Amino acid sequence: MKGLVIAGPTGVGKTDLSLKLAEKLKTEIISADSMQIYKGMDIGTAKIKPEETNGIKHYIIDIVFPDEDYSVGNFERDVNKILSEKEKNSENIIIAGGTGLYINAVTDGISELPEKDENLRKIFSEKTLEELQKELYALDPESYNEIDIKNKVRVVRALEVCILSGKKFSVLKNKNMKRNNFNFLKVLLLRDRQELYDRIDRRVDLMMQEGLLEEAEEIYGKYSSSLHKISAIGYKELFSYFDGKLSLDDAVDKIKMESRRYAKRQMTWFRKEKDYCIYNLSVQSETEIFEDILEKWESHRK
Repeated sequence: MKGLVIAGPTGVGKTDLSLKLAEKLKTEIISADSMQIYKGMDIGTAKIKPEETNGIKHYIIDIVFPDEDYSVGNFERDVNKILSEKEKNSENIIIAGGTGLYINAVTDGISELPEKDENLRKIFSEKTLEELQKELYALDPESYNEIDIKNKVRVVRALEVCILSGKKFSVLKNKNMKRNNFNFLKVLLLRDRQELYDRIDRRVDLMMQEGLLEEAEEIYGKYSSSLHKISAIGYKELFSYFDGKLSLDDAVDKIKMESRRYAKRQMTWFRKEKDYCIYNLSVQSETEIFEDILEKWESHRK
């Protein structure tokens, strides 16, 4: 069976193109976004609205609560269950998103890593992010330089693997085993940096107009005892506003800045990958890219 990956940084235009391709290819879509998995976090994660799906089923959206753990391993297992059903029915699939670790776990496989350890995690929860970063750097400087060290969940997982296995997470995570029979055509969407950053800034403004402040306030109240687990951009900055640490204008500016930084990290990540067909939406029209992907898809299927 064949699969199509539509990857790229936040705000680049993955959703629109993946919908058009899914409609044309008569496939469903698996979301590869590590923030859109959370229930109640809709506006700040740019989650697709039900009325925008064009009747195309989307998987791995709204599957856990914001204070629940969900790992790359969980994603890999959940997606491979879906792919197994698709294979039985001779159905192809599209995976669309910007979380490179999620995508690679499915397309290239995932290593056998220790299960989470609640005792260790309790110890980690009592430490600051800076303390955990220092510990990770001491145990595994390669992971420190590779993962998103501002994401406490990722730092904790890397530390946990190092401690439980006695080996470096950066080494273990590269010993992958693929558990599906899909052959993926991988597409990377990019834009010129300034155009992408302008799109991100406009999108944050639109999110605020659509009610991000109220949505974040609801999360803030509902999960007050576990806010340290919620690292999503757009929420943690507004939590600082609710705590009186930032003005609202400063919080919004910080959301824009962190979103731009995240997009830069995503572009760096994906550009290191060798097997993507790269398209620049600042240079080519969406229609041109759409037609070229379809042409590659047809030859890919043979």
